[in-house]
Order: sequence, then C-alpha cells, then structure tokens
Amino acid sequence: MRRFSLWMKAHPAFGDSLIAGLLLIFDMGFAVTAIDRGVSFSAFLAVTLLMLGPLPFRRYHPLGISYLILAGAFLQLFTHGGYEGGIPVRMSDFALAIALYTLVAYIGRKSALIYSGWLLAGTLLWAVFQVGDIQAVFLVFMVFVIFGFSWAMGEFIGARRAYQSELEQRLKLLETERDQQAQIAVGEERSRIARELHDVVAHAVSVMIVHADGAAYTIRSQPEVAENAVRTIAETGRLALTEMRRLLGVLRSEDAETQWAPQPDARGVVELAENTRAAGVPVRLEISGDVDDLPVGVGLSIYRIVQEALTNTIKHAGTGTTALVRLTRTPDELRLEVVDNGFGTPHDVVKVSGGNGLIGMRERAAVLGGEFEAGPNPGGGWRVRASFPLAA
Repeated sequence: MRRFSLWMKAHPAFGDSLIAGLLLIFDMGFAVTAIDRGVSFSAFLAVTLLMLGPLPFRRYHPLGISYLILAGAFLQLFTHGGYEGGIPVRMSDFALAIALYTLVAYIGRKSALIYSGWLLAGTLLWAVFQVGDIQAVFLVFMVFVIFGFSWAMGEFIGARRAYQSELEQRLKLLETERDQQAQIAVGEERSRIARELHDVVAHAVSVMIVHADGAAYTIRSQPEVAENAVRTIAETGRLALTEMRRLLGVLRSEDAETQWAPQPDARGVVELAENTRAAGVPVRLEISGDVDDLPVGVGLSIYRIVQEALTNTIKHAGTGTTALVRLTRTPDELRLEVVDNGFGTPHDVVKVSGGNGLIGMRERAAVLGGEFEAGPNPGGGWRVRASFPLAA
C-alpha cells in the first residue's frame, strides 16, 4: 500500500485522471435530464470536455487549466441556461472548486483572488438563470460554501508544500555545509600530517649533518668510526628521502610553528596503554613482530591512530569498558586493531562538526598508502582497524 501511495505521489496525473473519470461517470446521469430540457448533446459534450478533460494536467499548468475549466463553465451558462427549468446542476461543476484549490495551493492568493472574481460573476449569472426556482438561494449558498472550503484546503496544502520546500532547502544547505566541513577537516588534517612529516625529515637531516661532521673529524684518526657514521648518513638519507616523497603528497600550511624534535613512533604505544590504564580503562596490548625499526612515518601514524582510538574509548565507551590494542607485523605490512566493548560512538561518526578524529586517522592511513576502517564491533563496542604496507 505504501509503495502504491509513493507511486501515486510520483505520478499525480494518474490520481487526477481518476477524479476526472469519477466525475464523468456521475455526470453522465445528468445527460438525460439536460437533453430532456432541450440541451443539445453536442453542447453537453463540449462542456464536459472543457471542464473535465483538462483536470489530469492541472498540476503542470495550474493557471491555464483553471481558466480552461472556467471557459467550460461559462459555455455551460450560455448553452444550458435558456431552457425551461434553468441550468441543471452537474457533477462537472466541481471542477471549478478543484481549479480554485489548485490556484491557491500552487500559484498564490493573487491569481486565486482574480479567479474567484470570475467565479463570483458566474455564480451570480447562474442565479439569474435560476430565477423562479425556490432552491436557487440555497444552491447559491452551497456554491459559496464549496468554494470557501476549496480556498481553505488550498491554503492548508499550499502552506504544507511551502514548509516542505523550505525544509528540503535547509537539508540541502546542511548537506552542503557538512561536506564543506568535512573538506575543511581533511585539509586541516593533511596540513597537520605534512607538518609532522616535515619534522621527521628535518630531524633526519639534522642527524645526517651531525654524523657528517663526526666523520670529517675522524676519517683519518678513526676510519672505523667514520665508516659507521657514513653508513648512518646513508640509511638516514634513504629514510628522509622516503618521508620527503610522502611529504610532497600533502599540502603543508605555513601558519603553524615547526617543532624541531623527533616524533613518537610505534614504541610509544606501550606508554599510551599505560596512560589509558591510569585513566581507568583496562587495556590489553598484544604486539606480534618487531615494531622498533618501522619507517618513521608508519610508526608516527600508528602512534597517532592508537592515541585517538584510546581517547575515543575513554570519552565515549562508558564505565566498565576494556580495550584491546593489537599490532601485527608481517614482511609486507603492519596491521593495527583497537577494539573496546563499550557502548559509545565517537561524535564525528555521527556529526562532522563534533570532532575530526576519525577523519584524521583515515587521512593518515591514506597518505601512507594504507587502509583504514572504523565502526561498531559485531560483538558490541567499537573497532578501529588499519594496515600499512612495509614493502619498498
């Protein structure tokens, strides 16, 4: 039934055709009375076509269709009115009320008021043809009641359509604002990642300079020490070159102060787990494989993702929550999983403006060519997963 209702809403001409057909069926009953009073069948048919034929298209061309129906009504006055007994009341006359309702709901009060003036003139003219009929006054009163009801319904439906239209516009604006906020958040996070990678590269270059100076001093007196320093320079240079390539993939903002210090890495996850335990959330840490010699960018991203995930656990998971942090290293990739059994949901999953934690984690993984996912855990709680490629 709901599907049929939605289909009817999407195809309004079908419903209006049903209304026109129903009025036509009842109107045929008046054909015999009209012909008995001397009304020609061709005139009766012309009026029927003018008043009921345009009804299915009233929503597409409200103004033109309404005046076409009005023309049919005036044709009825001048073709049916000079006969004994006056003009027979027909079901097609309800098309006038439908037209008035359509103008009020879809066009506006000004056009509807002009149309009402024509209806008033036609009604008074109709009353003149009904002189001598004791029911004329009652019929005129009923006509005005019907037209008044049509106007009121048009006002109600028009206000509802205007409200729905305004609501849709606001939703579109909210969606646009949400998308813009997400883009701004992504840009800010990319800028932050770029600054951190810049710090990593700057630290690597500083190390290279120190070892180069040491090698220059010891190259003659202590060749072995100089050789080790040169190897360190080469390894650090390769790492710095890798991080520099990643740095070129993101935009760096110049409005933040640069910190010339080494950034945390995967080894700092142990300290994060201890701090989370001190905050009242038991954390179990599982590390499989060596995470001490990870690429600097990967180690930094692992640290930040675990930091953000555990922060969300503390803030949103609720009391009695436990968490698991699992790091698994294989020859080709490093996999990270942070799971809790709480009942909270990070704010920025529901509303972008509530925080940018998940956006930042996703961007960190993307910058390093990894994958990231976060969502409710099937067994309850929240789960964050990330993987980073380690192959050259």
